[in-house]
Amino acid sequence: MKLRHLSFLLAVVLAVLAGCRASGPGKPARTVAEFFNKYENRPGFKATDWNAGLTTRFLLGRIAKIGGDNDVSQALTAIRSAKIITFAPTTGSARDLVAEGLDREVEGLLANERYTPLPISASADNPNQLRYSVREQGGRVSEFVAVGKQESADSFVLVSVAGNFTREQVSQLAKVLPNVVGEATR
Repeated sequence: MKLRHLSFLLAVVLAVLAGCRASGPGKPARTVAEFFNKYENRPGFKATDWNAGLTTRFLLGRIAKIGGDNDVSQALTAIRSAKIITFAPTTGSARDLVAEGLDREVEGLLANERYTPLPISASADNPNQLRYSVREQGGRVSEFVAVGKQESADSFVLVSVAGNFTREQVSQLAKVLPNVVGEATR
């Protein structure tokens, strides 16, 4: 009888451990910054970090004036920083990490940090659709995050852009972001 209970207990422990493993290796990240720190130096992951210094923001402002006074131009000048992390798995276990672990971990941290999903209409010419979430303060978007797949069905990409935007500006940036991500990660 004790052997049966021990077998049942072992099965329960293994099921719990498997559930923990589905949220990514180790302890799940609780914030976007923690997610980048956790994965950026691991094999298969590629991280890109860009900060808009004073000179860069000045140049973006000049470019925006040349391009006209539209939402995309204004949004470009409002960007303070951007981070991109991609993952292209090469093994079966790495594909499982993408399929279950990374997406679940990101969804959990976005909910934990009170990001609001932003509905963006899909584009017919963009098969690698990203899902957007925003964090707002005082009616303005202070950060938006895009999560999705890149180039292949089993890849992963997370983009975090900090700045001071309206929701319409984020929607306009979302139209060009997949192309920018593709170029930045090559």
